[in-house]
Amino acid sequence: MIKRLNRDDYDRWASQIRHTGGCRQPIHLRGKVEHYDRATGALLHRYTTRSEPDGVLRVPCKTRRASRCPSCAEVYRADTYQLIRAGLIGGKGVPDTVTAHPTLFVTLTAPSFGTVHARREHGGKVQSCHARRNAETCPHGRVMSCTERHGKDDPRLGEPLCPDCYDYTGSVLFNALAPLLWKRFADSLRRALAKAGGLVLKDLRHHLRLSFAKVAEYQRRGVVHFHAVIRLDGPNGPAAPPPAWATADALALAVEHAARAVSATAPAHEGQPERVLRWGNQLDIRPITLDGDLTEQAVAGYIAKYATKAAECVGTLDRRIHSTDTLEAFNLRHHARRLITTCLHLGALPELAELRLAEWAHMLGFRGHFSTRSRRYSTTLGELRAARERFVHTEEVTHGRLPLFEEDTVLVISEWEYAGKGHSLGDQLLAAALTGNQLGGPHDL
Repeated sequence: MIKRLNRDDYDRWASQIRHTGGCRQPIHLRGKVEHYDRATGALLHRYTTRSEPDGVLRVPCKTRRASRCPSCAEVYRADTYQLIRAGLIGGKGVPDTVTAHPTLFVTLTAPSFGTVHARREHGGKVQSCHARRNAETCPHGRVMSCTERHGKDDPRLGEPLCPDCYDYTGSVLFNALAPLLWKRFADSLRRALAKAGGLVLKDLRHHLRLSFAKVAEYQRRGVVHFHAVIRLDGPNGPAAPPPAWATADALALAVEHAARAVSATAPAHEGQPERVLRWGNQLDIRPITLDGDLTEQAVAGYIAKYATKAAECVGTLDRRIHSTDTLEAFNLRHHARRLITTCLHLGALPELAELRLAEWAHMLGFRGHFSTRSRRYSTTLGELRAARERFVHTEEVTHGRLPLFEEDTVLVISEWEYAGKGHSLGDQLLAAALTGNQLGGPHDL
């Protein structure tokens, strides 16, 4: 750290760190960019990393996962917030008339795989977890009752009352099949809407378009459930209103029917028969309004928050796991360890090879995208990033750091190679002080 502080290029290194926005694991690039006049072949501008500190350019890692890099994940969260909100009130290329379209906030949950410790509140007061007067004793000798009033950070939350009774196989199989369940739910929802409008399915797209944005959230017990914004548009997307029969009530009925109708089957394995998995009994369907209990800001903020998370709340590792031997090196909760071990065991079975459970053991079997949207819901993350890049380029030209020229008259030649990522321990301390991350500020050094 002292060596870095005393180097002649420290100011430039600090500038790079600030430009990464406090990225915890910046990517190191080595290379150059040259701008040539297409007509004359004259060199207009050249940038090379040879004169940079350590001969590299540090750029943000741009991960979405807050557990890996909070600052880059915050950019992803903010972009997702704007994307979701634009689909509710307009903006970013979406007309504001979209506020009149029927829109629901839907939560699809997982079924029960065993009783777990939970925090319950009623009227602002914390209730007992699972208080039972004549509680049964399970086959393993445990009384299926808990009179504790758990705090929000209680490590027992999500843990089964009896781990030996808990259905770990069903839990990881549900996670693996959750993306298929969502696809079948969306298909069934379209069929239900077509039936409500007196149409055949192939003609629905000429009258109505189903737009959605969803995010997967891990519950403390280790299974995913989905939160989704579902909106009805005209055949050309949000610019056109849906037909008169496509109301919020019709959409709610179609959602309820589709959620109960679909299922996914896990293959037979180890002498066990095929297993049919469905959504849980808890189905939450709520209208989104501009001034009611569930506003567009609340929904956008909720979905954006979970778009940056994974299975960390269960206590899993934020890296791939290839063997149970490596689990001993980490301080894992017993419940998380059992879930991961089950994934590795089932993933080794040829009957379940297509589910790729071992490959996704660190995600407890779930291998779907955490945040997805239909094509016409609103803008895209790519468009938001491109707009930010155009703004930065304009600022660079305005302040004279880049020459002003017409893009179609310039030939740009770039050569880049990966040269590593992250910080040394000394650089990490300095970077935290410069950006106010982790240590809080320079005074903490």
